[in-house]
Amino acid sequence: MLTEAGRLYVSATANVSRRISGVRTGSQVKSMCALGSLGDKRMNDNITQSIRESYDRLADEYTRRIFDELQHKPLDRELLSRFASELAGSGEVCDMGCGPGHIARYLHDAGARVFGMDLSPRMLAQARRLNPDICFREGNMMDLNLADGVLAGIAAFYAIVNISNESLPRVFREMERVLQPGGLLLLAFHAGDEIVRMDELWGSRISMGFFYFRPLVIQRYLEGAGFEIEEIIEREPYSPEVEHQSQRAYIFARKLSSCAKH
Repeated sequence: MLTEAGRLYVSATANVSRRISGVRTGSQVKSMCALGSLGDKRMNDNITQSIRESYDRLADEYTRRIFDELQHKPLDRELLSRFASELAGSGEVCDMGCGPGHIARYLHDAGARVFGMDLSPRMLAQARRLNPDICFREGNMMDLNLADGVLAGIAAFYAIVNISNESLPRVFREMERVLQPGGLLLLAFHAGDEIVRMDELWGSRISMGFFYFRPLVIQRYLEGAGFEIEEIIEREPYSPEVEHQSQRAYIFARKLSSCAKH
């Protein structure tokens, strides 16, 4: 799900283009590109599996630390309430990268028809235990197992934290695909330029990177995927007792209607 393979593959195919210069046959080039694509998929699969296993190991402690965090985050509650209000009666909403389901819980209580989706089976088990009245599904943001245009909204709170720049366009294209025309995305992420790679967190062994993004960079990716940006909000971190000390950013973005695209 979360890989630099796209960049590596572009580099590899560029080198292939320089080497062939009319010498190799079309079938040879197709074969070489197929091998590059296969390598890209294997790298994606390996990184996805590593992230799934990391969150499986973190699930219990993550839930203990994170599930009640919205009690101490007034801006997050305000934005989620606004999101739920705007989507009232519009259709189904997905809490994407739902973790233990605390965002889905808040949206459900605010009146949204919501379900949660996550990559980690153990995280989903926690979500179902804590929210038995909400549906939770296993899914991968890089390849969503949802039909086109089925969602009225997507809330993705820190769902892209383990996704590299190279993979963001694919993720946002998938989000755009499953939203109905005019559907609303509320995206929250760590703002900055850092890439933090960790092999241990809260006493559990993990293997994944944590990515921070500049809001204007995310804006460009979203616009390239077919979204119109409605608002970008930034805030300083709450106290260290509440959250990690990083700048936070939120984006409201709406899927363009078919008419607006042409």
